[in-house]
Amino acid sequence: MLAAFAIGVRTGRHRGVDVAWGLAFVAVALTGYGLSAGHGDDGRRLLATALVTVWGLRLSGHIGWRSRGAPEDPRYARMLARKPGPWYALRKVYLLQAGLLWFVSLPVQVAQYLPDRLGPLAVAAVALWTLGLVFETVGDRQLAVFKADPANRGRLMTEGLWSWTRHPNYFGDACVWWGLFLLVADRPLGWATVLSPLLMNWLLAYGSGKPMAERGSAGKPGWAAYAARTSGFFPRPPRRS
Repeated sequence: MLAAFAIGVRTGRHRGVDVAWGLAFVAVALTGYGLSAGHGDDGRRLLATALVTVWGLRLSGHIGWRSRGAPEDPRYARMLARKPGPWYALRKVYLLQAGLLWFVSLPVQVAQYLPDRLGPLAVAAVALWTLGLVFETVGDRQLAVFKADPANRGRLMTEGLWSWTRHPNYFGDACVWWGLFLLVADRPLGWATVLSPLLMNWLLAYGSGKPMAERGSAGKPGWAAYAARTSGFFPRPPRRS
């Protein structure tokens, strides 16, 4: 996050923190894997690290590709307009996100040190993680193809997974972190980290995820009808008119 802050100050754009978000989780997982050698179960350590690395690299790569050459993110522009200067940005954007990602990643950190072998719950963990990654990847791809067509400028994406939930990427993200929690939910110490996926779920559905995204879509033609027939978070078949 400090490296992202330095780049943001140099370029005058702080949207790069969104790219750093996924990479920082990967850094936490790899650091934990290295430090826990000889302490935790090798299978659990390796699986937790691999799942976080695949998710984090895909997310950062997608956001980096999507934002190449783009101006400052309007969210950060509005926030930092209140108090211009690098130190406010450091506190309100970078250090805040660093604290959040450390807390959200607690199940992964615990997974590195649990000495017990993986049990049947690991199958459900990987299945839920896979569901989340598919929703994120497919949803992001569908939206990218839709936006690439000039005929869709100013229009809402309402097809594919976006007809089942207004935020397939955020729903997928939540599933990924609940899946990572299940990797440690077979032990009491693992259950002590349940607030981590709950926090991520809240951020996505009620915090900086869904509400901010929908503010930018609410003014587009057809939004009211789309919102009325399409689930706001959990996927379901669209309602009939």
